[in-house]
Amino acid sequence: MTDRLPHEKGFHISWDQIHRDSRALAWRLDGNGPDNGAWRAVVAITRGGMAPAMIVARELDVRTVDTISVVSYHSGGGAADQRREAKVLKSPDPEIMGDGTGVLVIDDLVDSGKTLELVRELYPNAHFATVYAKPEGEPQVDDFITGVSQDTWIFFPWDMAMQYVKPYRGTD
Repeated sequence: MTDRLPHEKGFHISWDQIHRDSRALAWRLDGNGPDNGAWRAVVAITRGGMAPAMIVARELDVRTVDTISVVSYHSGGGAADQRREAKVLKSPDPEIMGDGTGVLVIDDLVDSGKTLELVRELYPNAHFATVYAKPEGEPQVDDFITGVSQDTWIFFPWDMAMQYVKPYRGTD
């Protein structure tokens, strides 16, 4: 099977797995904030970063949570020919952010790194963490849990529905 479509090299993430991996990210970040190990706030990059950010904020007992909305893909997904210049649609509260010191910026995945590059320019002292990372984006993230190859498509649970899938071989 060498003639796979790009999305067929898939890494399927369940709700249980994203929860476990997000908790692992929280454990990695615990005690590493600038205020005696504490973090002031968590900012989720919408939409994918919202579930991991909620879990990280809960685990680290951070009550100040906000979002930043950045768009960098057309509706077709993340293929290179479908990417566009990253653009901020909604910013977090400026009083929360400042220059980013003590703020965790959380996303589900760093792919090309363009989204995090833009947010890092806005908040240079924030700490950037993702649950999953591809090689092109790794330089933009301070912490992540699982690395995947650049050509792997991650199927997140919020993008999936349960349905029958034919086996690779055979008829049942």
